[in-house]
Amino acid sequence: TSHTWFWNLIQNDFKTGNIDFEGCMRLLEKMQIPFDEDHLKHIFKKTIDKHTGDIISMDDFRAIYRALVHRPEFEELFKAYSTDGKILPDGQLLKFLVKEQFQTEANETTALEIIMKYEPIDEVRTKRMMSFEGFIRYMNSEECSIFKSQHRSIYQDMNQPLCDYFISSSHNTYLIADQLMGPSHLWGYTSALLKGCRCLEIDCWDGNNNEPIVYHGHTLTSRIPFRSVIHVIDKYAFMSSAYPLVLSLENHCSPKQQEVMADCLKSILGDKLLSSPIGGEVDMTRLPSPEALKFKVLIKNKKVGTLEQSLLRMEDEYHGEIEEVSDSDSEGEDSDDTLPLQTLRSPSKRRAERKSSLLPQKKAKVRKTKIALALSDLVVYTKSQKFVSFDHSLQHQQCFENNSIGESYARKLLRISAREFIAHTTRFITRIYPKGTRMSSSNYNPQEFWNVGCQMVALNFQTPGTQMELQDGKFLDNGGCGYVLKPEFLRDRNTTFTPRNVGGYSKPMSLSIRLISGHQLPPSSMSKTNKADPMVQIEIYGVPEDQARKKSSVIKSNALCPKWNETFSFNIQVPELAMIRFCVEDEVSLVNNEFLGQYTLPVTSLNTGYRKIPLMSKEGIKLESASLFAHVWYY
Repeated sequence: TSHTWFWNLIQNDFKTGNIDFEGCMRLLEKMQIPFDEDHLKHIFKKTIDKHTGDIISMDDFRAIYRALVHRPEFEELFKAYSTDGKILPDGQLLKFLVKEQFQTEANETTALEIIMKYEPIDEVRTKRMMSFEGFIRYMNSEECSIFKSQHRSIYQDMNQPLCDYFISSSHNTYLIADQLMGPSHLWGYTSALLKGCRCLEIDCWDGNNNEPIVYHGHTLTSRIPFRSVIHVIDKYAFMSSAYPLVLSLENHCSPKQQEVMADCLKSILGDKLLSSPIGGEVDMTRLPSPEALKFKVLIKNKKVGTLEQSLLRMEDEYHGEIEEVSDSDSEGEDSDDTLPLQTLRSPSKRRAERKSSLLPQKKAKVRKTKIALALSDLVVYTKSQKFVSFDHSLQHQQCFENNSIGESYARKLLRISAREFIAHTTRFITRIYPKGTRMSSSNYNPQEFWNVGCQMVALNFQTPGTQMELQDGKFLDNGGCGYVLKPEFLRDRNTTFTPRNVGGYSKPMSLSIRLISGHQLPPSSMSKTNKADPMVQIEIYGVPEDQARKKSSVIKSNALCPKWNETFSFNIQVPELAMIRFCVEDEVSLVNNEFLGQYTLPVTSLNTGYRKIPLMSKEGIKLESASLFAHVWYY
């Protein structure tokens, strides 16, 4: 039957005689078979080497199709459950789902739905059976991905206060390269929003003709109008997620241009802009939930006075009114990480400054910042508050006041007072940002700050690397909506959990991964054909005792279908915080590997059974035809 089906499918394309390489590619595309051109070229060439000329017959095409699609590791599984090696009745498919894929809740309907969806041969499908062709299509589908399909949609409770979630956050969103000379570009905002980012940063400075501009102050990065940024945000804010978007303003504008900013925000964002508490409640003992703030844009900035005063002012016309807030000059929040070009100071002076910045915060000289009331009044649930100490916050901070802490100081805090840090993040939204010396826009490891419950761990989205891969992997969860509910032990105000002392909060998990094979891996950049020497690293990121890395062996000169069949075991104490990363590299030499592709996901989103692991490029783009194949099991 599959023979006849195949001929019927392709005979039209061979009506006018044999086909060439272009025709072969077109036919595979028509059949919706993903292929890598280098690998296809290699198989095509091997086929025509058997005869002369560079065109192929129907028989040749069938051989190419089989070399690309009929994977022996799939065949082995199929034959283990097939009654005659050719067909899989629905009952046998159900057995496979329960026994191999651990889908204990699967029933006859589940099996039938899979047959209806993936079996391409009509007469097999009507008999409620599956051919090998259907089985291959099922094994290559999203349903067999290593990422749990339930986690592709929003499944978490979205009615908890905002501070109970990890929130996808970007740093200096306007930059698309480095922090010194790089271009500022609207694409920075568009791409972050399309990735589901829910906290954007906007550095605002006075521009010409009373029009505020966005750029990295005191540097040579290019400038873009604030107005244009807000237009882009208005257009893309809720394309990838319905949940609230926070605009973190790093505001260096004069009061006059702050008023222009306020007008821009109101006129462009309209109803999307949240400018008063929902339900008009001024008494705020707890933050509203992401659910309650759907489709709203929140402004994060300094605020003058109380909410009541803001609400009263809404009645009046108060253009041109300004108030001062005192702001100590030490680690000034609004100066976030905008360093004047450090090179301008003498090295000895720099050294002295560096030393003083590590000392306990002294009483710094108080600087007054002028804030236009028009902008101040747009701040409701996300008021920027200078961080003094955990104790100070506990005594004086309100739930709608948030702190931004630089990575170096935050790292010091989590070393010396992790428990207080976690008590702080159960109450207040805390944003971490990269240190100002990361001139090349490099990133820090976000995991250590997620481990203590920091909600907004802001990264340079424009910089590829492991840190951004962890970020992308973490926020694949919960439908990619940019909000992930924190584990209970990071939300409970009486928690005693710390990353270095997990105590009774550990839910040990024994994880076993049998890496079976790879398929159509990207060839090495050194290869003139389709070759690479691939090896796979499996890494766990989480609390310190869960960090682990294991390496497979190297398969020489085979990127098309390398076979490993190696098993790796991990013991994970805190699965709720753990991330797993599969990284495929080409062994160029004993000391040098070339990145080929990777996939990162939360450990709690792992599917069990025989699973396909998709691969992403360095830039985070899915490699359409490349994947790993593994068997996953845990208890």
